[in-house]
Amino acid sequence: MLPEASPEEPPRDTERDRLADEVRLRGERHRRFTKEGEPAVARRLAQIGILGWIIVVPALLGLFGGRWLDRLFGTGLTITGALLMIGLCMGCWSAWKWMNQP
Repeated sequence: MLPEASPEEPPRDTERDRLADEVRLRGERHRRFTKEGEPAVARRLAQIGILGWIIVVPALLGLFGGRWLDRLFGTGLTITGALLMIGLCMGCWSAWKWMNQP
């Protein structure tokens, strides 16, 4: 069993700082929402389209580059598969970073 913390024991500083940061961020989002309102449907659709291109373009570059290198070296689909996976990973990572930017 884990020992229980006493009620007099203050929370750790890192937990308190993280909680304060989250509260501050939520307050900023709320103020921005009340000031600007809900984004338009067209803006939401544009964001979805951008996310699609952010993922697809690196995957296609990996696919075409891999096919070219496979023909050049005669390696079947080995390089194509590897570059396709790398392109997909880079596209998904880029989309994740774009979605989580402030």
